[in-house]
Amino acid sequence: MSLLIVGLSHKTAPIDIREKLYFPETRLPDALENLISQSAISESLIISTCNRTEVLAHSPDINLGIHLVTDFLSDFHGQPKEVIQNFLYDFSHTDAVRHVFRVASSLDSMVLGEPQILGQVKNAFTLANRLGAVGENLSPLMNKAFHVAKRIRSETGISNSAVSISYAAVELSKKIFDTLNGRTVLLLGAGKMSELSAKHLTSQGVSKLLIWNRTYQRAVDLAKTLQGEAIPPEELFRHVERADILICSTGAPGVVLRKTDGQRIIKLRKNRPVFIIDIAMPRDVDPEINKIDNIFLYDIDDLRHVVDANLKHRLKEAQFAEGIINEEVQSYVNQVHSLDITPTIVALKKHWDLIRQEELEKTKKQLGELSTEQEVALENMTQSIIKKLLHGPISEIKSVHQTSSGSKHIEMIKKMLGLKE
Repeated sequence: MSLLIVGLSHKTAPIDIREKLYFPETRLPDALENLISQSAISESLIISTCNRTEVLAHSPDINLGIHLVTDFLSDFHGQPKEVIQNFLYDFSHTDAVRHVFRVASSLDSMVLGEPQILGQVKNAFTLANRLGAVGENLSPLMNKAFHVAKRIRSETGISNSAVSISYAAVELSKKIFDTLNGRTVLLLGAGKMSELSAKHLTSQGVSKLLIWNRTYQRAVDLAKTLQGEAIPPEELFRHVERADILICSTGAPGVVLRKTDGQRIIKLRKNRPVFIIDIAMPRDVDPEINKIDNIFLYDIDDLRHVVDANLKHRLKEAQFAEGIINEEVQSYVNQVHSLDITPTIVALKKHWDLIRQEELEKTKKQLGELSTEQEVALENMTQSIIKKLLHGPISEIKSVHQTSSGSKHIEMIKKMLGLKE
C-alpha cells in the first residue's frame, strides 16, 4: 500500500506560512499535472483550504515520493525548502489512510465536527478524477473516506451542537421559537459576526431579513449580499415590531437599546416574544431589558457558555468517532492487503496444481486402466494433498504481507518459487 501524504495545517503552521503554500483553484490543474508527471508519483490529489494544504499521492517508492512532493511544494510556490520544511508533516501507508479518514470526518479540523471540510475534500477528489490524476489506488481510498465521514456523522453526535458564536445564536433561536420558518430577523449593525449569524438563521428557514446600520449605505450593500431589506437609520422603530429576532453588533461606544426601548418594542409587538442576541463589544443592549416579559436577551458570554458546553459534547463524541476510524482503517488495510496478495496466491496455487496434474498423469500411465471411481478418488486425493501443503505457506504469506516489509518478503517468495502473475 504505497500511499503518502505531505502537507501542513493550522496545527503545524501559522497563517503566513499556510498562505505561502495555498493553491488557488485556478492553479490546481497545473499543479496536479506537474505532480503526476514525476516518475515516482503515479496518482495524486491536492486538498487546499484556509487551514491546510496537503498532497496525497501513490508512489512505489515512499521515501522518494515524499522527497519529490516536498520539492514540488517548494518549487511550485517559489518558497525556499528551508523556510517550509519545519512546518511540513508526512504520513505513509496505514498512517496515511488514517489521516485521510480523520480529515474527511473533520476530526482534524480547527472546529471539531465542522461540515465544510468534507465538501472541500470531495471537490479536491472530483477535480483530480476529472483530470485523470487519480485511479485504482486513490479512488477506492477516497470513496472509503467519504463512507467513513458519513458513518461518523450518522452514528455520533459530533456535528449536532454549535461550536461557533454565530451558530450558537441559531441554536438558541430554535429553542425560543419551535421553528424559524417564517420568522423575521433584524440586524442592528452590519458587522461580520452579525452577518454570519444572519446567514445561519436564513439557512434554517428565516424568511425575512432587515438590516439597520448608522451608515445607511453599508446596510444597503449588505442587504444586496444577503437578499435583505435595508432600513434607514431614522426609521428603526417603524420596523422593529416586525422582527422576531434582533442581532445587535453596531460597534457603538455605548448602549443602543435601553430598557425603555425594550418596553416600547414589546408594546409595538403586542407582547409577542422577541429574541435579542447582543454580540457587540461593548454591549449594545442594556441588560435590564432581560427583565421585560417575552424579551429573551443573550449576550456574547451567554453564547460562549453554549459553545463551551457543546465543545465538551463534541470532544466526547470524537472518542466514539476515533473508534469508528480505527475499525474502518483496519478494514480498508485488510481489504487492500487481500487485493495485493491475491495474484501471488493464485499464481502459487496454479504452480502447484500444474505439478500435481503432471505427476497424476504419470501415475495413471503406470497404473494402467482405471475405473471412473478410481480416477475421481485419485483426483480428490491429490487435490487434498496440495490444499493441505499450501495451507501453511498461504497463511504465512497473508501474515507477512501485513508487516511493514511485507511487500519485499512477498517478492522474495515469488522469486524463490519462480512465480509469474
